[in-house]
Amino acid sequence: MRVLLDTNILISYLLDFSGKSRISKIADKGILGKYVILLPEELINEFTNKVLSKKYLKNKIKKEEPEGFVRILLEIGEIIPTIKEEIPAVTRGPKDDYLLAYALVGEADFLVSGDKDLLVLKKVGGVKMVDVKEFEKNFD
Repeated sequence: MRVLLDTNILISYLLDFSGKSRISKIADKGILGKYVILLPEELINEFTNKVLSKKYLKNKIKKEEPEGFVRILLEIGEIIPTIKEEIPAVTRGPKDDYLLAYALVGEADFLVSGDKDLLVLKKVGGVKMVDVKEFEKNFD
């Protein structure tokens, strides 16, 4: 199973990686190799920039935590090369189009997100847009 985790999922994991929340459980499954985590370079950059620049995140997440997390992701995930072509507008939120494009290029089975602009699409090509609760059902 190939999965692209949206930036909001990765940030939520860092905010609570206790192993008890749904997000912690599904992220841990990816880290343990239960599915392939797809990593577009653009997503890694967005994640790092948000965590280091948003004041409310900087106050809750120690500086070394995102760096260590990214290192782990890069070791275990599959890097998706940068898309050089123009990415077509498909979603209601243009900032989300790149995630869908990378999910398609990376042949993802799932794009896991909390973003309603993505979730409303339900499925594009072979990629199912699901929230954490729906994705968790794959491991019951």
